[in-house]
Amino acid sequence: MNTTHPTTATSSSSANSRLIELSHTIEDGMITYKGVPAPVICDHVSRVQSRQAYAEGTEFQIGKITLVANTGTYIDSPFHRFEDGVDLDGLQLASITELDGLVIRATARTGCAISHEAFAGADVAGKAVLIHTGWAAHWRTDQYFEGHPFLTQSAAEYLQRAGAALVGIDSYNIDDISDGHRPVHTVLLGAGIPIVEHLRGLEQLPATGFRFSAVPPRIKGMGTFPVRAYATLSA
Repeated sequence: MNTTHPTTATSSSSANSRLIELSHTIEDGMITYKGVPAPVICDHVSRVQSRQAYAEGTEFQIGKITLVANTGTYIDSPFHRFEDGVDLDGLQLASITELDGLVIRATARTGCAISHEAFAGADVAGKAVLIHTGWAAHWRTDQYFEGHPFLTQSAAEYLQRAGAALVGIDSYNIDDISDGHRPVHTVLLGAGIPIVEHLRGLEQLPATGFRFSAVPPRIKGMGTFPVRAYATLSA
C-alpha cells in the first residue's frame, strides 16, 4: 500500500511563525527498512471494553504499539553505534530542538553518492544540516529500498570538522548500505552528532532561516527511536 502525503503540511504556531511537518506517519503494517518488522498498532483496551469500567456514556481507548526502534522518521544517538555512547535519555534537548537549520539541495546529483563537495561554501557550524535528495517521494514503494542517495565518508568527515550540530536526510539510509563499516554513522555518531533519517517535506523549506527539532522520548539503553520532526519558520 502506498500512502501519499500532501506536498505541504503547515500550521500556524503564532502570529510570527509557522510549523512544517518533516516526519512520516507511522501506520500499522508499514515497512521502513527491509528486514525490520513492521509496527503492530491495536487496542489494549477498546472503547467497547472500557464501557464496563465507567459510567454510562463514558468510554476511553488505550492503544498498544509494538515496533522496532528504527521505524518511520527516527533519530540515531551515539549509543546506536557505540556501546559507551550517549543514549536517547542522554541527548540534551538543546542538541535536538530549535537548532538553526540549513538545507543542502542534492536533487540534481549524478549517481547515489553525495560527497563533501555538496557542502562547499556552506556554513554548517552549529546547524542542523538537512540533505534534500527528493527520495521521500518513493516512501511506501519498493523503489524506496533500492539505489537510495547517501553521504560518503568524506562528506561525514567534512561535516564533523566543520562543526555540524545534527545531520538529517530524506533517504533510506545516510550510509551506503553495501558498506558494512557504515562510515557516516561511525564518523558522525563518534563525534556526538545525532542523525535523523527518513525525513520528508524538505522541499518546503528555504535553504536557511528556519529552526529544526526532532525529539524522541527519554529512554535509557536505546540508541534510536521515532521522532516528530518539524521546522519552525518565521512568517
